[in-house]
Amino acid sequence: MSLFRSAATVGGFTMVSRALGFVRDMMIASVVGTGPVAQAFVVAFRFPNLFRTLFAEGAFNSAFVPLFAKRLESGGEADARRFAEDVFAVMFAWLLFFTAVAQIAMPLLMYVIAPGFADDPEKFDLSVQMTRIAFPYLLFMSLTALQSGVLNSLRRFSAAAAAPILLNLVMIATLLIVEWRGWGDTAVTGYALVWGVCAAGIAQFLLLMIACRRAGFALRLRWPRINPDVVRLVKLGIPGIIAGGITQVNILIATMIATTIDRAVSYLYYADRVYQLPLGVVGVAIGVVLLPDMSRRLRANDEAGAVLAQNRALELALFLTVPATVALVVIALPIVNACFEHGVFTETDAIATASALAAFALGLPAFCMNKVFSPGFFAREDTKRPMIFAMTSVAVNVVMSLLLSRYIGHVGIALATAIAAWVNSTLLCSTLMRRGHYAPDERIRKRLPRILLSSLVMGAALFAVFYPMRPLFTEGHPLILRALGLLGLVAVGAVVYFVSAHFTHAMRWAELKKMIRR
Repeated sequence: MSLFRSAATVGGFTMVSRALGFVRDMMIASVVGTGPVAQAFVVAFRFPNLFRTLFAEGAFNSAFVPLFAKRLESGGEADARRFAEDVFAVMFAWLLFFTAVAQIAMPLLMYVIAPGFADDPEKFDLSVQMTRIAFPYLLFMSLTALQSGVLNSLRRFSAAAAAPILLNLVMIATLLIVEWRGWGDTAVTGYALVWGVCAAGIAQFLLLMIACRRAGFALRLRWPRINPDVVRLVKLGIPGIIAGGITQVNILIATMIATTIDRAVSYLYYADRVYQLPLGVVGVAIGVVLLPDMSRRLRANDEAGAVLAQNRALELALFLTVPATVALVVIALPIVNACFEHGVFTETDAIATASALAAFALGLPAFCMNKVFSPGFFAREDTKRPMIFAMTSVAVNVVMSLLLSRYIGHVGIALATAIAAWVNSTLLCSTLMRRGHYAPDERIRKRLPRILLSSLVMGAALFAVFYPMRPLFTEGHPLILRALGLLGLVAVGAVVYFVSAHFTHAMRWAELKKMIRR
């Protein structure tokens, strides 16, 4: 099926990007650990990166893609190009103004995004300066997202999916320079990292600009005009951005609250980087591909086809994320130990990060379900209802974070984020079903309990293998042995899960091979 093939393309490039991002974060953990420089970098990167994920990972496209695709089919390429160029011009002007204001008001913004840093003037000032340097990343990545929307509508997914790889390559190169210069856990390293973020934004923008030109859709910069089409996009886009980017909004809120707890910002950052790997490979890939697919089906009045596509996307998402959830809970400590516990990242840091990772992982299926159900609204140009649900989940996140953090610290913040994700996915699914826009078919109703059973079998096998291996994942053992131990655990989990899935009929081997081949 085209859906699976396109999702595999996006997911494949995303997997490469996330793998390189993992290498990047391992190097960051080794160089700056969880101290003041690491915390300042997390805050400096989190704020502009929030907007990157809002725009680049489907939230902006939830409004832009249906409107652009409609122009492309009804008015042809010339009409669609004019629409895209009008949006490009308005976005550029607005983002330039917003970036300038943010640079001036950054000390005030820091009191909002990192209130806990106010008690440490040195860390607060470092965070302000580093965020100012990293902030132009927002400008370039937002414009890159627009170009990604154009390419995705043309069914050219490769360049947009590959662009984030540049960020990680630039950051890895920056860290290699830091190691070579011997700057270590100092402010100089922090400044080098945020300059790398800014440079990566420019590189990704240029890559997508070249890709659009090669696709015959180069976007010229016009004088900005507020016309009815742009107004329509804004009306749809603001709710869509809030709804589609709710995961990152909740993580930003978690970061804000975590600044009041010592080192919690760093613990949550490293835990977030681990569980973002399956989320990005599965959830984001499916969400990016499913929206234009459903938009085309609904324009052709193929309601049954749209529901079928959503069911198969949900089946694929749960087949991959439910076992990932179980694995991240059972072997959270060896994952963090092997990936991050070296250099200045200590055993205490690893235990704290692993606890947060297990809590985050409980919400992984819900995060991916949000990516599957949201296109059911966006493809019908309904962004208001998902926005209301997203704001509800934000309220749940804030209340639960403040409550749980009083008793279990930073783990409570991660757990609140997972709970909020389940609230959002439940509201999305129940509303689609009530409106008659979605119904789980017989195939997914039969397979979901089998997926859960296979995942629990895998979890039991992982625990049985990990228990006698625990001494290996302690301080003093060589990194190469811990890494090989982790790879062994992953291999055992994968084999047990896929064998169990075959014999429980959660997914037969022949079906899986057929899906991969297509």
